[in-house]
Amino acid sequence: MTLLQEARTKLRQLAATYKWNENEKVHIVSAHDLTPAEAIGKPDRDDYPLLTGKEVMMEAHFRGSAGQAFTDRPGRFEGTLGEVLQLPLDTNFRRAVFVATLNAVLRNLQQIKATVHCKDSEPALCAQKLPAYIQMRYGQPKIAFIGLQPGLIQALKSAGFDLLVTDLNPDNIGHIRCGVRIEDASLNAEHVRWADIVLATGSVLVNDTYQELQQGKPVIYYGVTAAGLAKLFDLPRICFCGR
Repeated sequence: MTLLQEARTKLRQLAATYKWNENEKVHIVSAHDLTPAEAIGKPDRDDYPLLTGKEVMMEAHFRGSAGQAFTDRPGRFEGTLGEVLQLPLDTNFRRAVFVATLNAVLRNLQQIKATVHCKDSEPALCAQKLPAYIQMRYGQPKIAFIGLQPGLIQALKSAGFDLLVTDLNPDNIGHIRCGVRIEDASLNAEHVRWADIVLATGSVLVNDTYQELQQGKPVIYYGVTAAGLAKLFDLPRICFCGR
């Protein structure tokens, strides 16, 4: 059973605990992809994945609460919670709908916070907070950074951390970004063996590649995508300025 399949089981159990009729209209879920301006506003730099067109943010609404998840497959969905729970988790679009819905539901239950991406000046503020967070908990570790997030990488590099970075976007692989050469994600496991800690995009939980990161090193997930999964499975997560 994959992590998302386990999460679906847990979400069904929550629905039973709260005695929700999953197919009632009150439990409707509406999900759609956001424009870059809706997702991240006008940040201090123009190289965030949300602005370069390679990824979009899926946003789901459940009983007035919003949850988000990154995806490379945009689209729209509207249906009941029960219909979300019946979705085959076989495409990036459907997985994003499920994860965004999970985040919205747990946000509605006040079990998680920071389920909506930060905007405008907030991504830069988030990046500023990261080096001190790492230093306070881990000293000056070697870092395997999974998924290109330029603000965070720039902040870590400027603070003197030694890091290796991988990404799935072929437009980034082999190029220098933020003073670091971006390597192919096929090197994730090798980089983790080299590192002391791992900083990973929550997308690895969604696409089920997180297992190769489990090598006895601390793994910290960043961003809004991992919000609900981190709560359900007690995983370390940072999202300093999420809304």
